Amino acid sequence: MTVDSAPLSPTARTAVKRGKGRARLERAALLDVLGSARICHLGVLVDGLPRVLPTVFGVDPAGPDREGTLYLHGSVASRSMIDAPEQDICVTITVVDGLVLARSAFHHSMNYRSAVVVGRPRRVENADERTRALDAIVDQVVPGRSAHLRPHTRKELAATTVLALPLYEASVKSRSGGPIDDAADIDTGGVWAGVVPVRESLGVSDPAADLEPDLAEPQHVRDIRRRQE
Repeated sequence: MTVDSAPLSPTARTAVKRGKGRARLERAALLDVLGSARICHLGVLVDGLPRVLPTVFGVDPAGPDREGTLYLHGSVASRSMIDAPEQDICVTITVVDGLVLARSAFHHSMNYRSAVVVGRPRRVENADERTRALDAIVDQVVPGRSAHLRPHTRKELAATTVLALPLYEASVKSRSGGPIDDAADIDTGGVWAGVVPVRESLGVSDPAADLEPDLAEPQHVRDIRRRQE
């Protein structure tokens, strides 16, 4: 059985209780959400208060942790990075695919794909894994970018904390399709209803002011625009 075809097996902590009809139980659905997003939100307790932080992430479906690995990084001085390995954390990822406009405010919704991953992260100490994790985080934003960069310096690595979170405890929900209106509202008529698709839009790149004049935009940068077409 491949990683993509393996079933998603939520624990009691990640079993979907509300809106069960929107739950996805295939691990491929989790990998789809992770592969479609550039940012996640990390939930961690700091000084007894919940802190939810937007951050970039990286994914290795065949990573060393149970069912694969989600990587996070931050400053060694960051309290969220310091406190996270001592507790269970929550990472959420959401991709909005459409605005669902119904005939009543109550039935307005969004088409979306979302994932929640919970568990206790570990601090990545192995040098090779740290490099792979940081490359995965860069490539999550621009696929293939890390191969074109110089190696990380010792100073940069010393200033960065890398955390690894198992993908084992995860849940996925999604919605697609049009509005679901009450029959009375449909019969009454007079109000437009439908779906407005939401898509990521990337503009033309703006070269750095100090870039060599003869250095053309690389293929991997052009490719990220083609992904949205």
